Amino acid sequence: MRIAITLAASLLAGAAHAAPLTYAQALDAAAANAPALRAAALQVEAARASAKAAGALPDPKLALGLDNFPVSGPMAGRFGSDEMTMGKIGFSQDMPSAAKRQARIGRAQADIAAAGAEGAVEARQVRIATALAWIDLLYAQRKLAALDGVIAQLAPLWTAAPSGVASGRSRPAQALEAAQMRAALEDRRSEAASALGRARAMLTRWTGDADPMASGPAPDLDIAPADLRAAIDRNPTVLARDAAARQARADVDLAKADKRPDWSWDVAYQRRDPMFGDMVSAGVSISLPLWGKSRQDPMIAARAASAGRADAQREDARRALAAQLEADLADHVMHHEQWLRARDTLLPLAKQKADLETAAYGAGAAGLPDVLTAFAGMADAQLTALDREAAVAIDAARLTLTYGSDAQ
Repeated sequence: MRIAITLAASLLAGAAHAAPLTYAQALDAAAANAPALRAAALQVEAARASAKAAGALPDPKLALGLDNFPVSGPMAGRFGSDEMTMGKIGFSQDMPSAAKRQARIGRAQADIAAAGAEGAVEARQVRIATALAWIDLLYAQRKLAALDGVIAQLAPLWTAAPSGVASGRSRPAQALEAAQMRAALEDRRSEAASALGRARAMLTRWTGDADPMASGPAPDLDIAPADLRAAIDRNPTVLARDAAARQARADVDLAKADKRPDWSWDVAYQRRDPMFGDMVSAGVSISLPLWGKSRQDPMIAARAASAGRADAQREDARRALAAQLEADLADHVMHHEQWLRARDTLLPLAKQKADLETAAYGAGAAGLPDVLTAFAGMADAQLTALDREAAVAIDAARLTLTYGSDAQ
């Protein structure tokens, strides 16, 4: 009992300090505060920083050495006695081919595009998760309010049950039935309070708001299937596959660039004994990719196969997205029809039944259990209608945010 009181007090305290958030405000807060989006932005920044070095020349090399020092013969171990002995300081620079440097720049640019595409996918996932958490919270609040309303309406009947037994109007067992029904409704209220806490915690994860409360209307329940179908090719999931295919094609260009010769140059200053004079050397080296059939060509074929695989994966992702869209649209139609039946038929009938049983009870033509059963049925109908409306709202948000364009 003490635990229940403590939990109830904490829920009331949380409600008293909850910060109201509309649907749009929740999405904006998630966009500004979600750590996953900060991580994605840093990934793009890292790719851009790396790209600055993509086409740069390798670091030059400094060489220090001693050439032609005698180790045998009459001058072994002696400096300056041999005109060939010299101390050397040199400088060299590798010069990759222009094709290779350009291919590296292309790969770096593809990496930037891929990081941006992955960030767009992450941003859409955050928006979807935030939207669903906000909708869950909104309807958890509404369900809790609906149950509180039913319990408040039944409060006079809870009091009437013992007096009805005392007056002989009701059987003793009927008072027990009233207590059982009240306990069942309280159980359902506890479940609704738990769902409210879970939804609030999930929304906190995305928005950073320590104690959020959903306010305002639910998102628009109307969708435009034709617009969603038209936006498939611009979906971030498909664009991320496009970026991966671009990376694969950049790898093909890198493999082809390996068939172009690289070169390097070097200069050196050699100091000898003054009696012989100092020397300067300079040279150029060129790589000779002569064995292309056994070295470069197999790598080009492998990279080309990977590029083909990336293209196929892109098409597979597009088809999967299109198929999932049609499946989700079919579910949305079903949920929408079920919600309309609950709202327009089941709930009005349940309310009418509760009113009729209440009137009959007042006229002495019905017993207390009949009234309680009718009100329990009305509570079920209210919760069912809210659950179905929530399903429609979740469908609409998921469809719009998953398949729609970023402009929506």
